[in-house]
Amino acid sequence: MSTAHHPVASTGWTGWVSFAGVILIINGVFSALQGLVALTGPDTYYLSTPGTLFLFDAKGWGWWNVVLGVLLILTAVALFSGATWARVVAVVLAGLSAVVQLMLIPEQPWWSFIVIAIDVLIIFAIIAHGAELKAEQAPPPTSQ
Repeated sequence: MSTAHHPVASTGWTGWVSFAGVILIINGVFSALQGLVALTGPDTYYLSTPGTLFLFDAKGWGWWNVVLGVLLILTAVALFSGATWARVVAVVLAGLSAVVQLMLIPEQPWWSFIVIAIDVLIIFAIIAHGAELKAEQAPPPTSQ
């Protein structure tokens, strides 16, 4: 018994996945910079109440953002190859980035809301149109 494989047709929407990759890189750079600022000057950038920012002190928060930023950038680069694993990791990291920003709302509400909205847009672009990117990059079928 054979299984019929219906390939996903490539449409103009594949640009959304490329857009998501570029925005992931920008989001990663912003997260890494935000983390570096927290590491170098935790008392000047974040308003911390009794030495902590929710779960982390400012230095812990800074390291978390640096790691997340680097992972976002590396995943975005892999996303351009059309790899399925990169799409899955990108969705997970964008969701994680949104949760991290959710925790920062009391300190920086506008920035947090903007980054959360961008993360949701990234998740939409990858989930709705991610398979099309792989179809666009696949070699055309050969006739026999």
